[in-house]
Amino acid sequence: MYQAQTGTIGAYKILKGHCSQFFIFVIRFIFQNRKNKFKPLNLLPSIKIVCCNLAAINLGKMHIPTMAEMMAEGKTPEILFFVGCAGSFDQRAQKITKAFATILNKIGINYAILGKEEICNGDPARRAGNEFLFQMMAYQNIQLLKGYQVKKIVTACPHCFNILKNEYPALGGNYEVVHHTVFLQQLIDDGKLKMKENGSFKGKKITYHDSCYLGRANNIYEAPRKVLEALDVELVEMKRSHSNGLCCGAGGAQMFKEEEKGITRINEERTKEAIGTGAKIIASNCPFCMTMLSDGVKLNEKEEEVKVIDIAELIAESMEDNEEVKIEN
Repeated sequence: MYQAQTGTIGAYKILKGHCSQFFIFVIRFIFQNRKNKFKPLNLLPSIKIVCCNLAAINLGKMHIPTMAEMMAEGKTPEILFFVGCAGSFDQRAQKITKAFATILNKIGINYAILGKEEICNGDPARRAGNEFLFQMMAYQNIQLLKGYQVKKIVTACPHCFNILKNEYPALGGNYEVVHHTVFLQQLIDDGKLKMKENGSFKGKKITYHDSCYLGRANNIYEAPRKVLEALDVELVEMKRSHSNGLCCGAGGAQMFKEEEKGITRINEERTKEAIGTGAKIIASNCPFCMTMLSDGVKLNEKEEEVKVIDIAELIAESMEDNEEVKIEN
């Protein structure tokens, strides 16, 4: 118990300095629950705060309708874009959200977001061992999605994707859940999404990192690579890839606790493999991986030479008829 609390406090101090409000909230939640022995009434104020604070990100002039707005107009979107906590709060991940929304808008996809009604799906809580908090969040989400009659969900976070697809059904939440890389591949295959002939990344050497929740947990390896191939890049694989790929170090709530003693940090080890390919771009499909790999690049002092970019950002900058979407790390 002492080690667990120490790890939680340490993670809280680190996250308070440079990470998102949501991650701070999760750590505070977990720590308070350990001290208060899961008293339900102690959780309600914090849950209310998250519901109010999880607002749609600043998308400039881009307007994205919410489910509530569309329902008020008597309309039903084809898909719900579940933004997720990282995509809502984390400044770097917000750019992924904006890039994916740009793609959907350009193609004319009929979609909506939950906006201020979206709360965390509970994945970090369950991974940290707080089953009570997870089920409270999951129940609230399921009731909300049921009210809007949501059938299809697209998300840019493998953590959201995995828990909504594989763990919500046991609690009564049954949906068609698609990761954004798979959705992008479908759009490309259907001819709805086309790349410029001389795109920004044509001929560039790119390596791709398999996130655990997309790869090993859901056996999705080829869709992201096919999307990258559409960019006409030189795709180089790391020594450990596909089902043998090395974790970035963030999964299983490891992002929110202090590391076990060892020789090398996992994210530093993984980033060394990526840099060793000679690629100047590390393609990612997960905001958690994005954070860990970006930190790994900095630890290896390569931030001026190597960039970590989400696949949605690569596509948004390279697709036809874009409005000069530029990636800023």
